[in-house]
Amino acid sequence: MHREEIRKIIKEERIKFIQLWFTDLEGSLKSVSIPASRWDDVLTWGASFDGSSIRGFARIEESDMSLYPDLSTFVILPVESSVGKIARVFCDVKTPDGNYYEDSPRWILRKALKDAEKEGFTYYVGPELEFFYFKSRKGTEFLDFKGYFDYIPPDTGEALLRETVELLASMGIEVEYIHHEGSPSQYEIDLKYSDALTMADALVTVKFIVKYVAEKNGYYATFMPKPVEGINGSGLHLHQSLFRGKENTFFDESDLYHLSETGRGFLAGLLRHSREITLVTNQWINSYKRLVPGYEAPVYICWGRYNRSPLVRIPAIPLEKRSSMRVEYRSPDPACNPYLVFAVLLAAGLEGIKKKYELPPAMEENVYHFTSEERKEKGIESLPGSLIEAIMEAEKGTIVRKVLGDSAFEKLIASKKAQWDDYRTKVTKYEIEKYFPVL
Repeated sequence: MHREEIRKIIKEERIKFIQLWFTDLEGSLKSVSIPASRWDDVLTWGASFDGSSIRGFARIEESDMSLYPDLSTFVILPVESSVGKIARVFCDVKTPDGNYYEDSPRWILRKALKDAEKEGFTYYVGPELEFFYFKSRKGTEFLDFKGYFDYIPPDTGEALLRETVELLASMGIEVEYIHHEGSPSQYEIDLKYSDALTMADALVTVKFIVKYVAEKNGYYATFMPKPVEGINGSGLHLHQSLFRGKENTFFDESDLYHLSETGRGFLAGLLRHSREITLVTNQWINSYKRLVPGYEAPVYICWGRYNRSPLVRIPAIPLEKRSSMRVEYRSPDPACNPYLVFAVLLAAGLEGIKKKYELPPAMEENVYHFTSEERKEKGIESLPGSLIEAIMEAEKGTIVRKVLGDSAFEKLIASKKAQWDDYRTKVTKYEIEKYFPVL
């Protein structure tokens, strides 16, 4: 939209406040609200804020930053407010000299997309977002005990989902499917694919709306990867493709898997760099409670077509729908920062294309049933099993530092090491129950 269009909307809809949205390095939503009367000033001069107060942003001696709205993301928020209508707009972060702030996640993704554009590619992503509803934020009491696709009254979770979809539609975010997932009280929202920057903004918005609808109705929604022991955790499966204009470059009718040389290179890049990018796709200590064998989480580094046990899957498509050709990367969880995840996945895939990585044979057997010796014989490695292992893999690798830049990379590593140190010094209930009576 143009400035005049937005001015007209603000006036006709009697918008009172505008929220300026951005995220910190870990993906947490941040917001600065302005009275609608200040909109023109912010467009010209930006909205100043203290960057040193945001995790992963500037040091205190270089903290002055400004938010500049991306006009294409302006939309009225479908939320209840006692003061009148509220709009929101995503913002880019700039320094006092007018340059983009290099450690801003949105800018990091923008840079990665520019690298793809130089090769003639547009990067598209379609996510499957899983999460849990609970009766309150005070505990993990389920709303239901249903399984995959179950529709058994009462349909409290379905009602929350339908309301969420309606609100998202009012904001221009298209949902393709909603359904119950495999664990009790677990649900999934599948979004229609779009370019990566639009989708990263959309995911931040969807998580906000999911939580808003749950809270409004007296419940609690969480994107924590593994909130309950003994059941499947929540993933964020990402369907990816590269287009040149209207052509999906991943499709090749003559290939057994209908996967082109470009698609094979992209897939090979994802596999080769998967261990080092796991710190970004699975950034929390709790992420590794999900990434364990036996709970449908993809921990083994291989690929297949119909098989859902490998890390990467090639969904089957009709030949007449060649534009739907894609690769599905299955390890990320919904608590990730989508801007950084899309950036590192794209970079890993492009690396495979440019350097012509050789794609290993597809794995169409259930990898979960292999012994460790069988996996070793077939050359199947595993993703990192803990946050500290993921940190070490990121430090050994090249992709994450290259994509984030030295400054953001060091901040991310420092933040995650601090989390690990905090975790490993805690004495848990498990240790007391297991060791206290016998040691």
